[in-house]
Amino acid sequence: MTTADTGSAPLPRPDLSRSLRPRIVLYVQHLLGIGHQKRAATLTRALEDKGFAVTYVSGGFPVRGLDTGAADLVQLPPARAVDKFFKVLVGPDGRVIDDDWRMRRRDLLIAIIQRVQPAILITELFPFGRRQLASEIVPMIEAARALPRPALIAASVRDILVEPPKEERRHEMLDRARRYYDLVMVHGDPALVPFERTFPLMAEVADLVHYTGYVVDRNRNHTPPPGRDARDGTGEVLVSAGGGAVSEALFRAAIAARAGSGPDLSARHWRLLVGWNLDDAILADLRAAAMAADIRALTAEPGFTVERARPDFVAMLGRAALSISQAGYNTLLEVVENRVPAVVVPYAGGLETEQGLRAGLVAEQGLIEVVDEAGLTAAALADAAARAAATRDRRWPAIDMDGATASADLLADMLATRVAP
Repeated sequence: MTTADTGSAPLPRPDLSRSLRPRIVLYVQHLLGIGHQKRAATLTRALEDKGFAVTYVSGGFPVRGLDTGAADLVQLPPARAVDKFFKVLVGPDGRVIDDDWRMRRRDLLIAIIQRVQPAILITELFPFGRRQLASEIVPMIEAARALPRPALIAASVRDILVEPPKEERRHEMLDRARRYYDLVMVHGDPALVPFERTFPLMAEVADLVHYTGYVVDRNRNHTPPPGRDARDGTGEVLVSAGGGAVSEALFRAAIAARAGSGPDLSARHWRLLVGWNLDDAILADLRAAAMAADIRALTAEPGFTVERARPDFVAMLGRAALSISQAGYNTLLEVVENRVPAVVVPYAGGLETEQGLRAGLVAEQGLIEVVDEAGLTAAALADAAARAAATRDRRWPAIDMDGATASADLLADMLATRVAP
């Protein structure tokens, strides 16, 4: 069941077929990119498969094609960041959110908790991020803890945190984790990135932390959009950037890079998958630039397809000759999961440090080529693409990618332990 009214955010109605299943409320808020939503959606499908009844509460703008499976989707009045610094949040009308907006969302979240009566409440990223929304998240947690049968409280957090601007912010994270949480699920593998790499106070919450492995979408059965071929991506160079809010420069560089990428890659079809957060006008301009590049190349067949991001991306990635992308959690781990040669250009705007750190650690193992965003040019991208394609037969290390299933098992075990006589 989906509730998508962004104005009044009606509460989920009881579903008798789900009434006997353990209930989970999963809260997620994305502000710029859509990676948080994709990871949370993958986790939600695994929880549903495990037998939980999930109410998926989204505080960001709706994400086209988001697959939350059989979960109840509740869309709150949405908010997004106005820029890469994440300090100013606005609603659908572009106005900065105010105290009335915050109180309304707080009250909606409390009402959802009281209506659903979850056995478990999961907050995505918080208390290790989303500090500016603590005014709604903390009351939601307190409402869940005040239920006749208090909910277990779990955090769902990626392997790498953004460096906080002030050291005291880390202590605030620690204090909230110790005060409110029963479990911190770190969706990563310490063999690749230990959580303490970006959270030095890890030892003080070690009893709460469980590594689950990386949460990766392994579903290759997503159908392509109408009119698209299920074989698309085969032998192609795929250029992608998730939601695409800050991806224009990458796509323009890729169009210009094809001609200089070497005889193998320049002869292949390049498919640009443009995220839905990039304006239609920019999409049209990218298509014109790709057409102009084809004309200059005097090729009989078009060398580019420029289209919107697709739900069958994971399947396409598994068939591709090369991936070129930013270095968000989802795409980078999907690259490793599918063992496809790859070039990544980590997003480094604002206070962002996460993408660059993860890309560097993966590159140290010889798995990907990295082009710094500050040095992104067509020539640099073409050279990196040629190097990546030349090492197609590399050996891939064992990295735990079963985080979605492991998280569901962990929560089921924790709940079973709690209710055991």
